[in-house]
Amino acid sequence: MALITRFEDIEGWQKARELTRAIYQMTAQGSFARDFTLKDQIRRSGVSSMANIAEGFEREGNKEFVQFLTHSKGSAAEVKSHLYVALDAGFITDPQFKRTYQLANETGQLIGGFIRYLENSPYPGRKFRRS
Repeated sequence: MALITRFEDIEGWQKARELTRAIYQMTAQGSFARDFTLKDQIRRSGVSSMANIAEGFEREGNKEFVQFLTHSKGSAAEVKSHLYVALDAGFITDPQFKRTYQLANETGQLIGGFIRYLENSPYPGRKFRRS
């Protein structure tokens, strides 16, 4: 694993950013843009996935970081659920659904892998060097 000195170095955060960008592009168009409740909810989920990684990184110790990563992973799963609503409502096409669902799934998998890495770490505290 490469040295992580800032939250932007974390692959899960990078993928969550990509997911959030896709969500914002998708929700800015057509009927989706006019469903303020669903649009707001799916956007919040994407942003939450990114933000929890960043916030957790700045906390003290791996245990607290893992807690924030768990919230981040949950937010990525929430995006997947909202995508079904958007698909069923006809706000997005099947290809849009599949592409964005895959991004959310990859985000969750990366975060899950990072959680397992931290939980199995022999270091009780933070093992990342801050800049």
